[in-house]
Amino acid sequence: MFLQLLTLLGALGMFLYGMNLMSAGLQKTAGDRLRKILEAMTSNSAKSVLTGLTITTAIQSSSATTVMVVGFVNAGLLALTQAIGVIMGANIGTTVTAWLISFLGFKADISILAVPLMAVGFILSISKSEKRRNISEFIIGFSLLFLGLSLMKNSVPDLRQTPEVLSFIQNWTELGFGSVVIFMFVGTILTLVLQSSSATMALTLIMMSLGWIPFHMAAAMVLGENIGTTITANIAASIGNTNAKRAALAHTLFNLFGVIWALAVFQPFCTLIGHIIAAMGLPNPSDLVYSSTTTPTADESTAALYGLSMFHTLFNTFNTVILIWFVPQLSNIVTKIIKSKPTQEKEVVHLKYISAGHTATAELSIGQAEKEVKHFAQISRNGLEYIKSAINAKDEKEFEFYRQKLVKYEEIADRIEYEIGTFLNSIPQEEISEHTRTKVNIMFNIINELESLGDSGEAISRIISRRNMHEQTFTAENISNINSILELVDRAYGIMIDNIAGSNSKELGLKLAVDCEIEINQLRTQLRESEIKLIEQNKSNYSSSVYYIDIVSEVERMGDFLINISQSALQ
Repeated sequence: MFLQLLTLLGALGMFLYGMNLMSAGLQKTAGDRLRKILEAMTSNSAKSVLTGLTITTAIQSSSATTVMVVGFVNAGLLALTQAIGVIMGANIGTTVTAWLISFLGFKADISILAVPLMAVGFILSISKSEKRRNISEFIIGFSLLFLGLSLMKNSVPDLRQTPEVLSFIQNWTELGFGSVVIFMFVGTILTLVLQSSSATMALTLIMMSLGWIPFHMAAAMVLGENIGTTITANIAASIGNTNAKRAALAHTLFNLFGVIWALAVFQPFCTLIGHIIAAMGLPNPSDLVYSSTTTPTADESTAALYGLSMFHTLFNTFNTVILIWFVPQLSNIVTKIIKSKPTQEKEVVHLKYISAGHTATAELSIGQAEKEVKHFAQISRNGLEYIKSAINAKDEKEFEFYRQKLVKYEEIADRIEYEIGTFLNSIPQEEISEHTRTKVNIMFNIINELESLGDSGEAISRIISRRNMHEQTFTAENISNINSILELVDRAYGIMIDNIAGSNSKELGLKLAVDCEIEINQLRTQLRESEIKLIEQNKSNYSSSVYYIDIVSEVERMGDFLINISQSALQ
């Protein structure tokens, strides 16, 4: 019995691992397309629902979709109302899993083909083509999923050999509406423990097909699974911003509302499902009688499986059809429950886009990091404005104000580089495609150069501080020249940000960046040589000229960092 229990747990682990592997393979194969779908197809509620349904059907994980949606809301890529629609669609999309298990896991028993499919997967895994390797991951995950399901079915103990245990379980089914509530909580707890409504659904289908529990109690477990599955998004949102928390709460309220109305019409709803299955030429699952002395026939088992899958699908479909008209109201409710924190005027220190995590969707959530890198570049450009103000400050008090700003921005650059780097470093390399790994390496290069730009700003403030300490000043021509080279650097910043955002083609973006860098270098050389001539002719204060040349050189170094970023972004 103990060995049988260990086998059951191992089979469950194989099922979950197979599902995760299959989902990861699909994400690697179609990650960019899915990200584009999510960002483009959300202009209205109907499209949002369709988007959620499409993505969840593709990656076979509503939890992955909802975590991704919470992350995108956190990143500002989706509005709250759009996210609610996507989550509704994800709830419908996840019902496909139950139908796959019912058709292939029980009716056709695809586990027979699992090992041959693994051979195909292995052959593809040694291919030089990354796309084929990703497809192999999907095939092996698919095979492990159904092999795990088959092992679960075979390792579940036959309770008819111990009828007293089956009688104990069946006693729970004879408490009227209390039984519905009990089994609903069982479904919720199982989903919380397994962190997968699909795994709980598979266990429910197995128990029902073996005659442990009747159709009505299995349906109650499905309702509980819909509550339990919301915990994943709430965990992801717990470290996100206010809108991310609201999106996760909307998911919870959506499912809770559905469970409430489904409980209110539970018997009629189950009767409707029974009539639909009976119309398919199968026994009515609501009429099946379970006992410790009888085993369901093949038709009865099929009717129960199809009935539960139909219950799952219609429950989420009806719930979406009802609530899709009330998305703005649902948005208002969660906004009132989770209020925005009072805003305070302070420098941006923390990340804007990637605080909601990526654990469930490493491949898909890389877009958040790309947004964050662009945001970092824009923050860095703000620091350039403070450099200009420090150069043109009229007195020591005004300069000190901007010097502190530059010191603060250097700290901000350090902090953002660390947080983005930590995020990128935490992405499991085995869960992302080769193409995405290249993107991650490029982002590491970019954030390192952006941090160096922050260092340059502080370095310029230190040069001016030393100049002031030695009571030196710049001539009007010096300041005008520095402003000229700063204008070129500002133009280089704009080109760099466009290149990061993908606004320019590779050829055009590189040409613009190189041309601007050449102009910066030429002006640096011209200004330095002109100042050296003035020193030689005793027409300039040597100490003041040294500080002037140092600043011009440091500004030119900023141009070097900017061209490096543009070249990395255009790889």
